[in-house]
Formats: sequence, structure tokens, C-alpha cells
Amino acid sequence: MNIVTLRPVVTLHKLYMSNSTKYIFVTGGVTSSLGKGIIAASLAKLLQARGYSTTIQKLDPYINIDPGTLNPYEHGECFVTDDGAETDLDLGHYERFLNVPTSQANNVTTGRIYQSVIEKERKGEFLGKTVQVIPHITDEIKERIQILGNKGTYDIVITEIGGTVGDIESLPYVEAVRQMLWEFENDCIVVHLTLVPYLAAAGELKTKPTQHSVKQLLELGVQPDILCCRSEHELDLTLRQKIAKFCNVSVNAVIEARDASSIYEVPLLMQAEELDKVVLEKLGLSTKTIPNLDSWKQFLNRVENPSKSVTIGLVGKYVELKDSYKSISESFGHAGAANDCRVNIKWIHSEKLTKANLESELKELDGILVAPGFGSRGISGKIEAVRYAREKNVPFFGICLGMQCAVIEFARHKLGFEDAHTTEIAEDSKYPVISMMEEQKSIANLGGTMRLGAYKCQLKPDSNSYSAYNSDLIFERHRHRFEFNNDYLQDFEKAGMIATGKNPETGLVEVVEIPSHPWFVGTQFHPEYKSTVENPHPLFVAFINAAITYNNN
Repeated sequence: MNIVTLRPVVTLHKLYMSNSTKYIFVTGGVTSSLGKGIIAASLAKLLQARGYSTTIQKLDPYINIDPGTLNPYEHGECFVTDDGAETDLDLGHYERFLNVPTSQANNVTTGRIYQSVIEKERKGEFLGKTVQVIPHITDEIKERIQILGNKGTYDIVITEIGGTVGDIESLPYVEAVRQMLWEFENDCIVVHLTLVPYLAAAGELKTKPTQHSVKQLLELGVQPDILCCRSEHELDLTLRQKIAKFCNVSVNAVIEARDASSIYEVPLLMQAEELDKVVLEKLGLSTKTIPNLDSWKQFLNRVENPSKSVTIGLVGKYVELKDSYKSISESFGHAGAANDCRVNIKWIHSEKLTKANLESELKELDGILVAPGFGSRGISGKIEAVRYAREKNVPFFGICLGMQCAVIEFARHKLGFEDAHTTEIAEDSKYPVISMMEEQKSIANLGGTMRLGAYKCQLKPDSNSYSAYNSDLIFERHRHRFEFNNDYLQDFEKAGMIATGKNPETGLVEVVEIPSHPWFVGTQFHPEYKSTVENPHPLFVAFINAAITYNNN
């Protein structure tokens, strides 16, 4: 009797899922930092180029609600979406590859999962049941995975699972994947990224780490469909056959993921390995459409064969970990390609930058970018870098705190406000030219409470920013608590620093420029978050163009 009542439900479920969104899970083994995000983004790019609407999400196993309160040394850059989500830096890669905005739903953390389940328990939604990892936590994970698919917007959702297989933190995610593979049958597959190291002493590649990684995954009930094998050397047919035999996959599903000189080469390498074709075949989708990557190849050609070069100084306090400024460095690459120019970045630690070494550190630069950040450490070095750029007529670009440092420097050395500062650092400053936003003053919690996401900005004609955008109304992403103090705006504009961009609704100063300078722009927003391969950010393109002009002179 039970079999008879269940059979129609299963049949209807299968019929529904046969026309539903397909799900691809990307897991990793052996070690972290193998490049799951780049493999996921490359696969998504190939599927998108075949005409499939594709998005990517990241499941992060840490217990923080989001990376918004994490030190960049801990987790690299915090990427911000249009709808105000503070997310993992991999979402930046997703947007740069696909040229499609991500959202709150594209990044899920263990902290957010447990917070949601506990809130439901407090509301009595579980009707007195004992709340457990299975089914309650795994059900919440599965629900979050399917949010993007249930919108009906995407043919394929790729879900990258953070960490490595075997980590305690990742176990609930792997269990949720196991359940979805069973529940959705032919609509889900697993791509497992693993390592095939080269032992110089033995003079050969070793497959045991991959075998053990797959064994761990099998012990958790998940059989990978495809293996992407990171390696410094070519995987010959014999080695692929060995991996296939020990790991229960077909030989054509053993994909070589060789080291590349640029992350933007990876989609082409994966196309050559036919990763997208194998994925579509396993999902039962058509492979007839050939991916058109002509524009991507043109971009790569411009990156690899530029006709000129410039050197830009990136002044920040986290330069030891370059991932802290990942979107900025990638934006330089996009803007360089648009200008047929190689952008060499000189990473300059703002804490080590002083009046004594300023000239020696900055004299060879064609442009100076003062990076965003928080807190007092290294701010004096940033202010000195701004002064050098302003007085020496070196193209200058300040982002968020970098823009605020430009305001402080101008106030001190052009307006004569020696005590000028931001109240973030000097609450009792006589000249608080940067102050906390009014709506932020009553906020106690730090996480997720800044001014976040995309806001309008009205640009003044005859400004560098207007010329770059070729538009008077723009939308840019923000992440800050402090703002230009409008009480001093008249003083600044009389002395030559103009507010060329403002929020039309609040009057918040978004862009400052010095018209008498060849190219001096500071933005309260973060333009680097919106730069992609297909659409290099106009301010970065204009900045690099100004650096080229400076170099030629």
C-alpha cells in the first residue's frame, strides 16, 4: 500500500525536474586554494557562451554571517553586490567572467544557515521537533541552493562549496549535495577539483592525493562525475586512465587543469579539455551550439601583447596579501587591455611610506591609487602619497578611504586646516572634514550595517568623471560609514577641490576632483566592484589613459 501511494509522487517529481534548472556542484580536495572559484567561473563562461543562462553561488563554511567584519588578512577582499551583500571575493570573479551581477542569494555562509534555522526554532516553526543537522540544517542549505534556480531565470546554477572535502565545517554541505543528487537524479552533477602533484625527486606525477580525495568524498556518499586535476605538467592518457579506473569516472571526465599565466586563460584551457561538453552530456543537455569566445580571445591578446606599459603605485595597508585588493588589481587588467597597455602594479605599504622615502618610492610612477580601508594604521602614508600626487601633477585615483585621505590632505595643506581629519580616527578634530553619516550614529552592531550596495550619483558636466562615464547619472556600489562633511564644501570649492558627483537624494558627496590637476579623482564609492572583462570600468580606463599621457610627457 505504501508503494502504491508513493509512486505517483515520485513520478510527478521526476517529470517536474526534467524541465527544471540543472545544478552543478564544485567541490575541492587535498588542499585549499586550488582554484575552485576560477574553475566554476570558467565553466560558467563556457556554458553561457553556448547560450545557457548560468549563475554561480558560493557556500562558505565559516560561522561568520558574512565576511564584512573579517580582517582582509583573514579572508582577502570583501566583495559587495548591488543589493548590498558583503560577500566572498570569488563573487567578484563570477561577475568579471560572466558580466552578470550577483546578489545576496549568491553567497551563503554557515553562520547565515544556522542563524536562519535558530530563528525558525524560536518562532516555533518546527512544531516542537528536536532541531538537528539532518534534516533541519541540510534542508536549509538545500533551500538556499535552490533559491536561484527557483526564480526561473537560470538554466544552470553552479554551486561552489568552500573548503576541502573532509573538513568538519564542510560536512553539512556535502551531505546536502548527497541528498540533492538522490532527490533530483539526472539534474545534478558533481565536479571535483583535486591535485596531481609533481615530485621532482621521483620525476613523476602522483595520483594518490586525488585517489584519497575521491575516497573521502565517496565515504560521504558522493560520487564525483567529473575530476578537474590541477597540475604543473601534462596528464597523459595512461595517467588519466589510472585516475579514471581508481575513481569510478570515465576517461573523458578526467580533465587536466594546468597552471595558467592568467586566470583569463582558464576558460580556453577548459574548452580545449571539453569540460563544458562533458558537463552538458552528463546533464542531458544539447551540445550543438559552439561557444563563441572571440571577444574573450581578443581581450587575452590585448593583455598578452600590449604596445605600451605604465606603472601604477597601489598604496594600501594590506599589500602583503594582494587578494585584499583583488577587484582593484583585476580592474587595472581590464583597463589596461582597453588602452592596449600593460599595467604594472607597484605594491606600496602605506604604513612604511614616510616623508623621508616618499620621493624614492613614488618618483618612477605614472599614476597613484590610494586604496580603501578602515582604521588609523597607515593613514599618514596615504595622506603623504596624496600630497605627492597633487603637488607633482601625477594622475591620482582615491577610492573610499583613499578619497577621504585626499580631502584631509587638501584641507591641511591648501585650506590651512592643520588639525583636519576624519572622526573615524580623531573624534575631537577641530576640522572634521570627514564625519560619520547621520544615520550611522545610532547603530551599535558592526556587521552588515554600513551604507552598502548601489546608489545613484549625479555627475557635473565638464568633469573627468563625466567624461569617463559619458553620462550624468550613474549607479555605483558603496561600503562605508563616514562621508564628506558638507559644512566645509564651500571652503573646498573656493580653494579648487570640486564636488563633481553627488547623491541627488541626500546631497552626499560621491566624487571630488581638482580641475587644475591633469587627472585627480576621488570616489566615495567602489568602482572596482563593477569592472568586468566585457565592460572595463570607465574610471579605471580613464585613469590608465591619464597615466599613459603622463608617461609620454
